[in-house]
Amino acid sequence: MPGRLIAWCLAFPDRFWEAVGAGLRRLRPVPAALVALMLAAMGAGALDYATLPPALPAYASVRAAWRPSEAWLNDRHGVLIDSARVNFAARRLAWVPLAAMAPVLGRAIIAAEDKRFFRHGGVDFLALASVVRTRLADGRARGASTITMQLSGFLAPDLAPPGHRSWRDKLRQMRAAWALERGWTKPQILEAYLNLAGFRGEAQGVGAAALGLFDKTPEALSPDDAALLAALLPNPQAPPPAIAARACALARSADCTPFEAASWAMLGPKRALALDPGLAPHLAQRLLTAPGLTVSSTIDARLQRLAATALSRQLRGLGGARARDGAAIIADNASGDVLAYVGGVGGASTAAQVDGAASYRQAGSTLKPFLYAQALEKGYLTPASILDDSPVQLDTASGLYVPQNYDRDFKGPVSARTALAGSLNVPAVRTLLLVGVDAFRDRLWDSGYQGLIEDGAYYGFSLALGSAEVTLAEQVAAYRALANGGRWTPLRFTLDTPAPPARAITSAQAAWLVGDMLADANARATSFGIDSALRLPFWAAVKTGTSKGLRDNWCIGFSPRFTVGVWVGNLEGDAMHAVSGVSGAAPVWRDLMLALHAGGGAAGPAPPAGIDARRVRFANALEQPRREYFLRGTAQSVVASAPAAARRPRISNPVGGSVYALDPDIPPAKQRLIVAVSGDAGAHRLMLDNRDLGAAGAGPAILPAPGRHRLALVDTGGRLVDQVRFTVR
Repeated sequence: MPGRLIAWCLAFPDRFWEAVGAGLRRLRPVPAALVALMLAAMGAGALDYATLPPALPAYASVRAAWRPSEAWLNDRHGVLIDSARVNFAARRLAWVPLAAMAPVLGRAIIAAEDKRFFRHGGVDFLALASVVRTRLADGRARGASTITMQLSGFLAPDLAPPGHRSWRDKLRQMRAAWALERGWTKPQILEAYLNLAGFRGEAQGVGAAALGLFDKTPEALSPDDAALLAALLPNPQAPPPAIAARACALARSADCTPFEAASWAMLGPKRALALDPGLAPHLAQRLLTAPGLTVSSTIDARLQRLAATALSRQLRGLGGARARDGAAIIADNASGDVLAYVGGVGGASTAAQVDGAASYRQAGSTLKPFLYAQALEKGYLTPASILDDSPVQLDTASGLYVPQNYDRDFKGPVSARTALAGSLNVPAVRTLLLVGVDAFRDRLWDSGYQGLIEDGAYYGFSLALGSAEVTLAEQVAAYRALANGGRWTPLRFTLDTPAPPARAITSAQAAWLVGDMLADANARATSFGIDSALRLPFWAAVKTGTSKGLRDNWCIGFSPRFTVGVWVGNLEGDAMHAVSGVSGAAPVWRDLMLALHAGGGAAGPAPPAGIDARRVRFANALEQPRREYFLRGTAQSVVASAPAAARRPRISNPVGGSVYALDPDIPPAKQRLIVAVSGDAGAHRLMLDNRDLGAAGAGPAILPAPGRHRLALVDTGGRLVDQVRFTVR
């Protein structure tokens, strides 16, 4: 059986082809005409397949899919205030309807590109015949693409590949044009063509071309403008003389000079599209994130202009040699809406693109209100409490910290109200010692200062004087919380942003007391004078601040209705010259506050429950008698500095951790170290390295030998009261 199967398989091919031959001999001859017809049908089918164009979208789909490269920012009333470019592949603006274009534009484009546009069905056979005749006569190649054929290439780029196009490409484009004409109207075709065509540079569409080249809208184009745009279409990057000659011919003008000048202007410095007033460029960059987006902001265009003008005027007055940059924010207290946001105004700025309102800068004294609010809330202080504004040296891990006041002067014993309103530094540091650095750092974080990412030890005692970096937007949000009874919510920049629930950052009573202290013109008179830029004809709480090295200048304040923040400085970080809180940012703050309350400002907010008022007299005439406010249960009628006898004795000099260097060129007797003890030393004695120096009150002068030393203060029983260690080299 296996042998027979193998033999059959070997014989199968011969038997198969014998059967095929027999079948073919039985077939009848096929007529030649039928063969030709079949071959023609097969050829037509192949040609149809080879030249089949892709499916093209409908007009409505093309318009709906159009995405400008720009996004737009409106104010709260729907007024356009700015825009930003988001897509950088090409410059496209909003889709321009044919009715919004100057009629001369359509006529110029048709005359230049497709004279029989309204009379053909997508392909101009007369133009094709003319092209063939020209090619046969002199060998010159010229185009015969109609507007419809070119539009099909815009919609399907593979229909119009770059470089030389084959006959197949032409046939596919012709078939696509016929398909377009069956589904689109002529006005729709012309409108889409003018929106999709590429003009000079990166401008796509007549909207971008008109604004970029002529600073006009398409509706305002003149006949000469239209001729120049039509002249650009065959070769948008052609040299100016060629464009001018073509435009002049299209316009049939005897004088080509205007076209020559205009064509050369196209090669000049790149123009910014005249899209909008450019009122809020920094906010636009922040909010406009997607092409074609229109954002309804909380900005009021009138107040935005007002803030930009006031800031620009102040910077011009200061001069670029003193300060180059500034920023301003106006916020509505009730809603949190940002009514004006000026990140910079250009001018002498060397970093005009940087958003000064969102840049982290050193806070200076502007953090003090939150420190005092915390101390008041905890009951550590009242507005009438006496703080010592005198020199102090604090031992820290990095060495001595010796805070100074801005004017290098010390006022002695002052009330907490005077210390805060007058922005005294040493009392603020003493207050921080009561509150604690970590607790204060946490309070600032809760107040929205999200740049404080380190723990309290990182900032140290300098946190009381604003060594941390903050933004103007954070400042305005935090001060607005004080205006709202200690309740914080983020600022709102767009109308569709939902308002989150408020959270308490301090008690309503402490917030009110701090606001009352900051609004007290008499309390700040010691530092700022009685009639400074901070004084307004209505109630307003305000605080200034200047950072280390005069790099930043702040003025933040609020009325019952608005919170206004202003920053002045140099964005590149170099120091300002002869600029302080009162002369730098404060005049702008004052101008904005006066403009916001042109109809008259409101009275100060009424004290919340839990606040008592009392007439206060200060012993030794430290300050004038006045009506003062207290947290319930902490009121006093007479306030005095604690007598020396009430203070625990301590060694105030030398300071622990100090290092002293002996100079060999100075006589030793001239290099003695004076020992000082604060408080009631009484019968206490001083011991230097276990050697009795005598009574502490005598203030002995010592000359320790090089090395480490221990200075101790002991009472009459020999018990240790205080000690410091220092080094002599």
